[in-house]
Amino acid sequence: MLISADTRISFPRPLVYATYRDKLVELIPYMPNIRQIEVKSRREEDRRVYSINEWHGGGEIPLAARAILSEDMLSWTEYNTWNEAEFLLEWRIKTHVYTEAVHCAGINHFLADGDRTIIKSRGELTIDSKQITGVPWFIASKVADIVEDFLGKKIQPNLLQMSEGVRQYLERQTKG
Repeated sequence: MLISADTRISFPRPLVYATYRDKLVELIPYMPNIRQIEVKSRREEDRRVYSINEWHGGGEIPLAARAILSEDMLSWTEYNTWNEAEFLLEWRIKTHVYTEAVHCAGINHFLADGDRTIIKSRGELTIDSKQITGVPWFIASKVADIVEDFLGKKIQPNLLQMSEGVRQYLERQTKG
């Protein structure tokens, strides 16, 4: 499943980029589907920032998916490489459930558009049903479909919600 989200924020690219990279925990109040973000590590080297963050989501699990998914499915670890020279973020998500089966990774490009920023998020989500353990083999592909559908419906809206959160955060910061 391809992931694609484009957003525009009416603030300059360096400020938007730095806010995404450096103010993540401060953005939680602007993201209703996120309960908590724990910064596990962060290091800077050669105009790049490498960070690992653990996310804890919220929201309702659809009735059809409850037998397969748990609250753990709403938590994930994100591995980021921020390339300041290119205003680029490479990300990879490791789920806390079906870890070996789920592959999710992508790139966010932060593009200048006058005094605005366009964020182009592109990624891919794949589920390998052969890697789903603890489920009879004959229903593993059905489980993979449900998990992919569930995650696919969460990832793109979360990317858009994060951009909206950054916009609201920056508007509040500049009014103060």
